[in-house]
Amino acid sequence: MGLLGGLTLEQMSRLSDDELNELEALLSAKERDENFAKAKSNMLSFAKYLRPNNIYSGHVLVYFEVLNLFANGVIKRLMVTIPPQHFKSTGSTELLPAFLLGLNPDLNIAIASYSATFAKKFNRKIQRIIDDKDYHNIFPETTLANNNFNDFNSKGYLRTAEEFEIVNASGSLKAVGRGGALTGSPVDVMILDDLYKDYEEANSPIIRQAVIDWYTTVIKTRLHNDSQELIVFTRWHEEDLIGWLEEKEEVITLESFDDLENIPKGAWVKINFEAIKETAPTKIDPRNIGEALFPLKHDLDKLLKTRALDIENFNCLYQGNPISKEGLMYSTFKTYKHLPELREIKNATDTADTGKDFLCSITYALPLAWDDNQIYILDVIYTQAPMEITEPMVINMLNKWRVSEADIESNNGGRGFARTIQKGVRTVVNSYPQRSNKESRIYSNRAKVNRDIVFPDDWATRWPEFYAHVTRFKKKFKANKTDDGVDCITMVIERSDEGFRVEDIEIDND
Repeated sequence: MGLLGGLTLEQMSRLSDDELNELEALLSAKERDENFAKAKSNMLSFAKYLRPNNIYSGHVLVYFEVLNLFANGVIKRLMVTIPPQHFKSTGSTELLPAFLLGLNPDLNIAIASYSATFAKKFNRKIQRIIDDKDYHNIFPETTLANNNFNDFNSKGYLRTAEEFEIVNASGSLKAVGRGGALTGSPVDVMILDDLYKDYEEANSPIIRQAVIDWYTTVIKTRLHNDSQELIVFTRWHEEDLIGWLEEKEEVITLESFDDLENIPKGAWVKINFEAIKETAPTKIDPRNIGEALFPLKHDLDKLLKTRALDIENFNCLYQGNPISKEGLMYSTFKTYKHLPELREIKNATDTADTGKDFLCSITYALPLAWDDNQIYILDVIYTQAPMEITEPMVINMLNKWRVSEADIESNNGGRGFARTIQKGVRTVVNSYPQRSNKESRIYSNRAKVNRDIVFPDDWATRWPEFYAHVTRFKKKFKANKTDDGVDCITMVIERSDEGFRVEDIEIDND
């Protein structure tokens, strides 16, 4: 047909169905040939050649690039946390080992999971990949015993559900369950895929310690100077193996591939794929806050419904950010669908002290009913933008809601911010100095926050970064990246109506 490249949409529209099918076939064949040419050295091309029907877009491209860097020795120690059904095991525990053995048939690889039965499934899947004719086309030197492609005697080479050896090479792969033995040859590549079966296991201090003991006394003893380690988890607990390693060893969160040039020797490289983006965009993950990781399979609506069922488990499995319920400052917040009649709308604003701090401005309403002690959150500004941007944002919010009174924290430049705001609004603007210790204020008001504050039922999508920082705020203050959101909520409690509640009124019965 001679029209393989450079067709305009208008030209495409003139093609018949048969011509379109022919073009599609030609394009597919061309792409397949290109992937085959690169498959000997590139993990993504290898995957596309063997599994052309998989979805290769978004985070999958980044994931396979990271695995490719690991396979080619650029990354020695790698942690990947990724939600379920997001290509986790397909990439790291099925395709990667086969690719590694193709690159080097002399490698000794070990794969471990929470049970021997589960680990054996990975072993069988890897064997099927290596037995595939397409794999043989790429790596003809990497074959297994009883493989149809062998034209030589493979008798004597091990091939079981637990372990197999590469024919005419010294390489092997062994699959073990958690706690299993790794006797024999040193391990060149160790892959740990989901060492905890479920929430119950991960929440057992005995099992968590058993995993750590097994890692230190069995796995580490089989590794040598050039060994590589890959840990790929959906997380269940903040004190799992990854959490323990983060406390004991140097772990660098990868934000750009350029960062790899400065990774200290022996350090772990970590990448966390959040199902719903809650952290600032990076070159590795350029999504905007609030966007889904894999919308073709798990769209935002589905993820939000999953989160609503159990937020703690969602933070573990889908966000890679486990926090025990006992370690959180707040319990589940109240929400509303419809507002009651209101008597007053007010605002509390905590200005940013430094460029890394967040400005947090919360507009809230007090109900008309004398027996309703709830504080209804109407609007939130939560940003690290500079003052020249945040000043008009706050002015617009105060005018939009016709706020009667605004309290602006006056420490560290807040007084000047308040003067600027006052010029653009009819609201009564107060400079409000914080005199007491921030930590003690937040902690002492935590019960009132949970008791009195009511958010809109969709606040997780309206203000995703604010939502994440508030709902995941830990009692251990140093473990939090920022306290600006919870500080402002505390300010709302303190300034709402000077703290009086119906049940606090003494009734004179005389």
